[in-house]
Amino acid sequence: MTNSIQDITEESNCIFIIGSNTTEQHPVIGIKVRAAKRRRGTKLIVADPRHIDIADYADVHLQPEPGTDIALLNGLMHVIIREGWHDDTFIAERTEGFAALKETVERYPPEVASGITGVPVEEIEEAARLLAENRPGALLYCMGITQHVTGVDNVMSVANLQMLLGNVGVPGGGVNPLRGQNNVQGACDMGSLPNVYAGYQSVTDPAVREKFERAWGVSLSDEVGLTVTEMLDAADVGPIRCLYIIGENPMTSEPDLDHARHDLEETAFLVHQDLFLNETGRMAHVVLPAASFAEKDGTFTNTERRVQRVRQAIEPVGESKNDAWIVTELAKRLLALDVASPLPEAPYAAWDYSSVEDVMAEINALAPIYGGVSYGRLADGEQLQWPVPTEEHPGTPILHVGRFSRGVGRFAAVDHRPPAELPDEEYPLMLTTGCVLYHWHSGTLTHHAENLEAMYPEAKVEISPEDAREHGIAHGGRVRIASRRGEIVAKAEVTDRVPAGLIFATFHFEDSDVNYLTNSALDPVAKIPEFKVSAVKVAAVDGDAEE
Repeated sequence: MTNSIQDITEESNCIFIIGSNTTEQHPVIGIKVRAAKRRRGTKLIVADPRHIDIADYADVHLQPEPGTDIALLNGLMHVIIREGWHDDTFIAERTEGFAALKETVERYPPEVASGITGVPVEEIEEAARLLAENRPGALLYCMGITQHVTGVDNVMSVANLQMLLGNVGVPGGGVNPLRGQNNVQGACDMGSLPNVYAGYQSVTDPAVREKFERAWGVSLSDEVGLTVTEMLDAADVGPIRCLYIIGENPMTSEPDLDHARHDLEETAFLVHQDLFLNETGRMAHVVLPAASFAEKDGTFTNTERRVQRVRQAIEPVGESKNDAWIVTELAKRLLALDVASPLPEAPYAAWDYSSVEDVMAEINALAPIYGGVSYGRLADGEQLQWPVPTEEHPGTPILHVGRFSRGVGRFAAVDHRPPAELPDEEYPLMLTTGCVLYHWHSGTLTHHAENLEAMYPEAKVEISPEDAREHGIAHGGRVRIASRRGEIVAKAEVTDRVPAGLIFATFHFEDSDVNYLTNSALDPVAKIPEFKVSAVKVAAVDGDAEE
C-alpha cells in the first residue's frame, strides 16, 4: 500500500474499492471503511461482479463482467478527461506519458465501456463524478484485479486513474493493494519472488548480484526464477526434481488441480513444511512440522508496510520447530555436504544465527528499505513503515510524496483484452472465485477451528435465481459444476448476490475445491494464473433442496 490504513479511513473523501471483497477478506479494514462512510460521510464506490456486503454501503456499485476491469477504468478516465476533471498540475509536474493515455482512453467513451463491461452508462458517469468531486481519494484493490491474464495491465490501469486525479503521494490517496495473508508483504520484502532479492533488488542487476555474492559467499544466477505454477510444471517435465514447500498448500490453491496433482505426483522428491498435515503434506516424501506464530520470535510486515514485532508466547508443541530453525539446520547440513568452502570474507555464509536480532542485522545490511529497522526501535513502540533507510529515519507512512521512486510517474496506456476463456455453447456460464469470511485461504488453519467449521461447514456455490430455474437447481440442493479441466459437486446457494450468467465458488474445501475448474492461463509478465474467469456448465445432482 502506498498509504496507511488510518490515513485512508480518516483522510480520504472518496474510497474506490475494485476487485476486493473487503469486509470478508480484510474485515478490520472493512470495518474502518464502513466507519468512514458512516461517521465522516466518505463517498464509497465499489466495483465487483457480485453484490458483496460492502456494496450495501456504496454510493455507487458497479458490476462489471469478470475480466473487463481495464475497459471500466478506461471509461472512467475518459469521462474525467472529457469533463476536464483531471489534475493538470500533477500531470505536468510529476508524470510522463499522458498524451498516449489520453489517446487510448478516447476510444472508451461510456457507451463503449458499458458495452464491454455491462455497467450502465449512467453509473460510469456518476462514479467518475464522485471520484473527481471528492479528492483526495484512495483506491483499494485485491486479487480480483491481479488474478487475470491481464493482471499487470489491470494494476497499471488503477495507477493511471489515481495519477490522473492527483491522488498519489497525498494523505487520503494512494494505490493500495490489500495483501492476502498476514505476512505476505514481509515475505515479498525478503525476496520471496522470482525476480528480486530482499528489498526488491533485481536479480538481473550485476551490482546487486555482486553485493549478495560477497555477503553469502556463493555464485548467483542472473536469470529470473520461476513462479509457483511454473515450478509445478517444471517438476513434472523438468528441470526441477525437488520441491521444498513451506507454508503453502498448492493442492488446494493452484489452478487446474488435476494437473497440479499430476505435477506433484511426478516430483522426484517433495518436502512439505507446515503447521498441520494437509492435502499437499499427504503427498510429500518428507514432512517437517513447523511452529505457529505464537511459538516463535520475529516480525511480520503487514499490508501497509508496517513492521510488527512478534513475540514467542509458548514453547513449540510436540516435535514442531520454528521455520527459521528448520531452514538453518537444513542449510548447515547441505553446507557440510559441499566440498567447496564459503569465502572467508563472506559475513553471512555460515548460517550462524543465535537470535532473531542476528537475522535482522543481515537484513539491515543487505536490504536498504529495512536499513533502520531494529528490534530496539520496535520495542520502544516506534511505528516503522518501510522504507526506513537509516536508524534515524522515522519511516515512510506515505510513498511517493513529492516525487516517485523512479522520478516521475509513468502513465501506461493499456487496452482491454478479453479473458483467456469465455462462455460458449458447451460451457455457457462464467465462473469466478473467492473466499468467505469464516475460512482463510486453503483452510489449513480454519478447518481446525470448531466454531468456524460450525458456521460454514461445507462448500456452497452461488447461482442466480434465473440460472437456477433454467437448470433445475433448487436452493440447498447439490449442483455439479464442470469446466474443460474438471468438475466438482457442492451445495447450491440460490441468491441474487450474483447476476444471471455468473457462478461463484470457493477453494476452502478439498472435495469441492473450485480450483479443479480454474484456468492455469498466466499473465505474461507476473505469471499469475487467471483464477477469476473460467467457462463452466452446471446441472442439478439431486432433489434434496432446503425450503
